[in-house]
Amino acid sequence: MNTFSPIPKADSLSIFYHPGFSLSDPASYFGQLHLDSIWVIPAMYVAAPFFNMVIRGLIISGFLTILPGSDENNQQTDIGAVLHNGREILLQGFNWESHKHDWWRNLERKVPDIAKSGIYICMVTSSNSFLLPRRLSYLPQNLYSLNSSYGSEHLLKSLLQKMKQSKVRAMADIVINHRIGTVQGHGGKGNRSTGDNFHGVPNIDHSQHFVRKDIIGWLKWVRNTVGFQDFRFDFARGNVIRNLYSAKYVKEYIEGAKPMFCVGEYWDSCNYNGQGLDYNQDSHRQRIINWIDGTGQLSAAFDFTTKGILQEAVKGQFWRLRDSQGKPPGVMGWWPSRAVTFLDNHDTGSTQAHWPFPSNHIMEGYTYILTHPGIPAVFYDHFYDWGDSIHDQIVKLMNVRRHQGIHSRSSIKILEAQPNLYSAIIGEKVCMKIGDGSWCPAGKEWTLATSGHRYAVWQK
Repeated sequence: MNTFSPIPKADSLSIFYHPGFSLSDPASYFGQLHLDSIWVIPAMYVAAPFFNMVIRGLIISGFLTILPGSDENNQQTDIGAVLHNGREILLQGFNWESHKHDWWRNLERKVPDIAKSGIYICMVTSSNSFLLPRRLSYLPQNLYSLNSSYGSEHLLKSLLQKMKQSKVRAMADIVINHRIGTVQGHGGKGNRSTGDNFHGVPNIDHSQHFVRKDIIGWLKWVRNTVGFQDFRFDFARGNVIRNLYSAKYVKEYIEGAKPMFCVGEYWDSCNYNGQGLDYNQDSHRQRIINWIDGTGQLSAAFDFTTKGILQEAVKGQFWRLRDSQGKPPGVMGWWPSRAVTFLDNHDTGSTQAHWPFPSNHIMEGYTYILTHPGIPAVFYDHFYDWGDSIHDQIVKLMNVRRHQGIHSRSSIKILEAQPNLYSAIIGEKVCMKIGDGSWCPAGKEWTLATSGHRYAVWQK
């Protein structure tokens, strides 16, 4: 497991070993090192003493991450390409009540707006048949059945085709920690759960080779036959002490099915004291980073650390948004290319509201995640159920992000982190502030891009 110091894990460049690649002049490639690159290098040069010395220096100085390569030119490099592009904006395209509203038809009607708004990936809820038809489908039964309370298989495939035509990638919600069975075998006995228990239903034993083989076969079907391109791994938190559902199995599933992009839901409690949320959440974000590491760095993770801190910060505690090293305090501050930032989802918000973001500070929250490093995710309810004004304000922020080239690794300089004011410069062309405090950037080169209640964004 990586333990992060004030110099965070390298996040700028990946090397894929490719023995069959021919390179006549490797020295010329040293001048091409830059952020957001994927460098394909033959193993013979990687092994060379001089090259090895240079690479070791880049790793030590924090400029280089090495990802595992492949002996064949397959889709595995697509995963690295998406992660190192870092320009995705996600939409969680469902809530806890979606199964009541003819969802596949509803979502298909919104695909043109989703694409026009600049959203690259739409998360679609689990489409498998499940035991209780009046509940959201987190109790899967028949994995290969696509008929559910959201709609028929035909309607789902029509939705996916519309998304493909509109260049919006479909992300499948992969629920494989637990499953409702039609029969109970082996006398009702099995191995210890390979992850935290999802109480009330049997947990899947991922330690069994035949189980993993079946799951990989199903994931390939989801990817190649049904037409999903990306995966969200539901309830990904495993038993860290016993090293169980463990991220290593997620790694195996990603390598087997080769989705373009993955994100895991590793959700555990932030650190609290008698007065509320601790200022220092390093141990919390480290646990999420450990999970990402366990996937071979092939998956991103939802940045629950940033959510927990941000929703306290907007209540007049913006000092929380700068850690002791002057960086953002969530996973975003340590490993931004693997941090999917968000305000709410079907569990934290919606009708469940287990851990909701303060409703009167939603636009401050979106101003933060849509202008900052990381990969931001917008929640369906905020985008489509909270009125045209909120929708349009979010679209304006997404437009600034795209037009000014903000990506998951964009540089950030935090200027103010006071109780009632937070401001920062992101990249070289975007400046923002949230909170009641009065503030604007110095210099005539800055022009106001968008603003609203308690937030403003400037651009050059």
